[in-house]
Amino acid sequence: MAIIKPFKGIRPPQALVEQVESRPYDVLNSEEARAEAGDNEKSLYHIIKPEIDFPVGTDEHDPRVYDKAAANFQKFQDMGWLVQDDKENYYVYAQTMNGKTQYGLVVCAYVDDYMNGVIKKHELTRRDKEEDRMKHVRVNNANVEPVFFAYPDNAKLDALVAKYTAKAPVYDFIAPIDGFGHQFWIIDEAEDIEAITAEFAAMPALYIADGHHRSAAAALVGAEKAKQNPNHRGDEEYNYFMAVCFPAGQLTIIDYNRVVKDLNGLTAQQFLDAVSKNFIVEEKGEDIYKPNALHNFALYLEGKWYSLTAKEGTYDDNDPIGVLDVTISSNLILDEILGIKDLRSDKRIDFVGGIRGLGELKKRVDSGEMKVALALYPVSMKQLMDIADSGNIMPPKTTWFEPKLRSGLVIHKLV
Repeated sequence: MAIIKPFKGIRPPQALVEQVESRPYDVLNSEEARAEAGDNEKSLYHIIKPEIDFPVGTDEHDPRVYDKAAANFQKFQDMGWLVQDDKENYYVYAQTMNGKTQYGLVVCAYVDDYMNGVIKKHELTRRDKEEDRMKHVRVNNANVEPVFFAYPDNAKLDALVAKYTAKAPVYDFIAPIDGFGHQFWIIDEAEDIEAITAEFAAMPALYIADGHHRSAAAALVGAEKAKQNPNHRGDEEYNYFMAVCFPAGQLTIIDYNRVVKDLNGLTAQQFLDAVSKNFIVEEKGEDIYKPNALHNFALYLEGKWYSLTAKEGTYDDNDPIGVLDVTISSNLILDEILGIKDLRSDKRIDFVGGIRGLGELKKRVDSGEMKVALALYPVSMKQLMDIADSGNIMPPKTTWFEPKLRSGLVIHKLV
């Protein structure tokens, strides 16, 4: 069973939300955050990217930067730019991209559920990234940014969400960078809160979609606080962390593509000959070619696009990891032909989220920065959940969720 609870969210007043809200900390660098914040002192970047308050070049992991995050968080509350609700609520957060809307429930998930595997992962985390986010949670004593969960489709929850989204939203804006729509409602009726808690309690699992490092950091800090408290009871606020939970059927995973700097000493023809051992290779010409099914790939090399279709026998449909296109391409092209053994550390490879379009792959190869690009058909939510349920881990850079959650719509304090 998945344990969740409502919480007293800390939120911007309606009139200030568009000045406060921001993109997540991990989708832009310090200089991009500095530029986006500009002279807006209410921007959440002052809390989640506080290095922008220091001279250019200041290390974002400098202890002064974390301290500045906490000082700014307190300032936002003192100035009334963030205000805590007076009772515990759930919230609905809707995102609209390309005419499609997905509706998430903002809840507090249970730290022990993360530790015991009720909250399921599909990616490995890096300790240095965990520690960075743990420091941020510690100094602020809050989950400033939510994590992104999926849950099995549930008609009762759909009906409850629809009841609230039929009303005028508390927040309703179009984000300036991507043009996606964001709306927000408060679920404050006691019987609805109880019903949501009960529906989640009947679920065998929740699934991390995006935010593995934030999830790990939030859970580890909660467990740390429990250990440090001699009077720990188990119901303290630090036993929970903030998540936006979406029905799996509403979510879209888009492609996550690869670009490589060289052909590992091969000529273009030698490379294509090597690829043809395990793939049916079809030249498609200069027009962009997009993969049209599982086990079909698009390759861009020397101004031409190619369709690659994995041959029968090169993958195992009964292996939840081996059947993934990211595994097939990693094993049979990146490793076997190009000599790229570790996607996490090899400097010859880079990754491009499908939100940028396949034109971005062409651009990076045509510029001479990269030699070859490989586009993959996106993973499905069913594949992700099956892999998480089996206890397996996906290869690196497999999933790209869009739209990203905006930060600053609501914050969870650990006290």
